[in-house]
Amino acid sequence: MPLHGLLTSKITPVTHLMAALLSSLGGRVLRFLDFFGQLTQLMLVTLGEILRGAIPGRLVVDQVASIGYNSLPVAAVTMLFSGMVFAYHTATRAAQAGIGDLVGWLVAETMCRELGPAMVSIVVSARAGSAMAAEIGTMKVTEQIDALRAMAVSPIVYLVVPRLIACVLMVPALAFLGDIIGVGGGYIMSAFTPQINPHTYLANIPGHLAPWTIGAGVIKAVFFGFIIAIVGCHQGLTCREASEEVGRATTRSVVFCIMLIYAADLVLTKALYPPA
Repeated sequence: MPLHGLLTSKITPVTHLMAALLSSLGGRVLRFLDFFGQLTQLMLVTLGEILRGAIPGRLVVDQVASIGYNSLPVAAVTMLFSGMVFAYHTATRAAQAGIGDLVGWLVAETMCRELGPAMVSIVVSARAGSAMAAEIGTMKVTEQIDALRAMAVSPIVYLVVPRLIACVLMVPALAFLGDIIGVGGGYIMSAFTPQINPHTYLANIPGHLAPWTIGAGVIKAVFFGFIIAIVGCHQGLTCREASEEVGRATTRSVVFCIMLIYAADLVLTKALYPPA
């Protein structure tokens, strides 16, 4: 039998399936590497423009108002109810373990370490990050970005730099406010939960909550804001020139932001909170 016929005779349906799975996996890995490389390139170019001093002040102020002020109500409501729910569950278990007096500290510690930065960043990515992708994607579909280039205006300076600066400034501020609102939500719940004493709830926070815990959470939010701006702008700039692609770019922006925020959260947690 010829060599070709011998080889093809050994191929089974299982072999075909394995080959298809490996091919699909390899394609996904290559697409992820390409996506990550594009994000890195956009990040470096944007940082280069900022270091060069190409910062449009009026546009930065507009984006600070859009990202910070407009995201505040959603973030506040989210953190308020999250703090209330978390305090209720914590009080129930803490009372069973005999540490009911520490509920306030447990809520504050969890808010500052994880819930505040992560949940606020997800809210901002859903509201502001998706808006970035939609706005810039619409500009690309309607050829406004080409018009900027024709007028010798850099799309990176005009579109990406203001959004990046605004996110890096406002996401940490919103996260810090989210921590306070979340702890306040737990205090409100303490008035309606027998296992929590409102006075004890607040009294044990200053003595147990370390300043570094608060600061490290804010540092996390700086990186999360960076991710939201870069991913949102990237999805808008790489949007295909078709009206239906704007919606897909918006969806991808939110999904990618959430995934990268959680991945970065793991790395930052290991770096900022090393084992004692």
